[in-house]
Amino acid sequence: MSNMSNAVVVGTQWGDEGKAKVIDYLADRSDLVIRFQGGANAGHTVIANRRKFIFHLVPSGIMYPDKVCIVGNGVAFDAEQFLKEVDELDACGISVAERLFVSDAAHLVLPYHKSLDTASESFMGKEKIGTTGRGIGPAYSDKIFRVGIRVGDLVDADRLTEKIKNGFERHRALAASIYKADFPLSLDEIIHRYAAVRQRMLPFIDDTAFRIFEAYSKGKRLLFEGAQGTFLDIDHGTYPFVTSANTVAGCAFTGSGIGPAAIDHVIGIVKTYTTRVGNGPFPTELDNATGEMLRKEGGEFGATTGRPRRCGWFDTVMVRRAVQLNGLTHLVLTKLDVLNKLEEIPICTHYEIRGKRLERFPSNAALVSEAIPVYETMPGWKSDIAQCRSYGELPLQARTYIERIREICYNIPVLIVSVGPERRQTIEVTPLT
Repeated sequence: MSNMSNAVVVGTQWGDEGKAKVIDYLADRSDLVIRFQGGANAGHTVIANRRKFIFHLVPSGIMYPDKVCIVGNGVAFDAEQFLKEVDELDACGISVAERLFVSDAAHLVLPYHKSLDTASESFMGKEKIGTTGRGIGPAYSDKIFRVGIRVGDLVDADRLTEKIKNGFERHRALAASIYKADFPLSLDEIIHRYAAVRQRMLPFIDDTAFRIFEAYSKGKRLLFEGAQGTFLDIDHGTYPFVTSANTVAGCAFTGSGIGPAAIDHVIGIVKTYTTRVGNGPFPTELDNATGEMLRKEGGEFGATTGRPRRCGWFDTVMVRRAVQLNGLTHLVLTKLDVLNKLEEIPICTHYEIRGKRLERFPSNAALVSEAIPVYETMPGWKSDIAQCRSYGELPLQARTYIERIREICYNIPVLIVSVGPERRQTIEVTPLT
């Protein structure tokens, strides 16, 4: 692959598409890797040199010792989780000193946010969203209500303590009055914990928007790392079964502080089947032995929660919508090897809803729940492709499957095909220019 210019990487389904592996791979051609939205509800798994790392906040590019990694202002930032990841990296001999920075404008997720998240989800009963309970929604709510605590507030110890007191009392009152729930943690315990957090966080806090701009001005290559997937976007996803942030490519600008002119490529990560964690409509879901096989072969269990992922066939209706919403310039197809054992592989080409053909993904989740997928069937390859290292080495049936996906999805070029979890199991198809 030629030297890449600036790119945004986003998920095109409901998350868990394998973004971390692709970010880790592309980071070799980048100078800065920037996480721009979401929180510790995202779990990015990287396998390098037979070691497995799960990152929730630290950008996946940290595995390269010469890369600068940034957590942008759009992230709901759990400082305790972040420091845990820093410790895990340090224990493995990976230093982050002077190359890992957190925006002073990012909003903190406090323990009381997590308590409120759990209380709210329990209160909703059958209407629950299926959140991870990581406090993301309540933290973003504080941001919108203009009562949040930002990473920059960690600099002033007295101001931080006062803000935590106010936030704790407000959230405890809300939990008690609406959700009839008690908080498991005391105010004193949170203040004590965050006094230690504050001291450890000081070296990481930075005006990252300026750092990114300065790097861009010097011709450094920027790689923007999205979390979750397009259909978990608060505006464009299957609302209300979505996350609390924008997940589409446009959020890379607001969530990091750089303008859209800086971006050359938007790369959409596409799993070669479809999965979803949590509640909400899923037209191609397979609630049968085939779905269980995909779950087993693909290791489809949440990196954050361990929950089994719902599995189904590839849905081109979704991916076409993701192309539109993100302005995708390239696709990356992951987990092709999971389909190795199948005789036939259906692809959803369109839906039928209330007797009418629909080729566009509905913005109304109630309509999505009524969608009947219509398939065309492709022949499987019935062979192990894990050792393939070039596109030509893939079986003809695998290449035909890939090319059919591309054809239906507006002929967006396929940049990479992944045939396994390791870095080396990555096939470059179309170079970035």
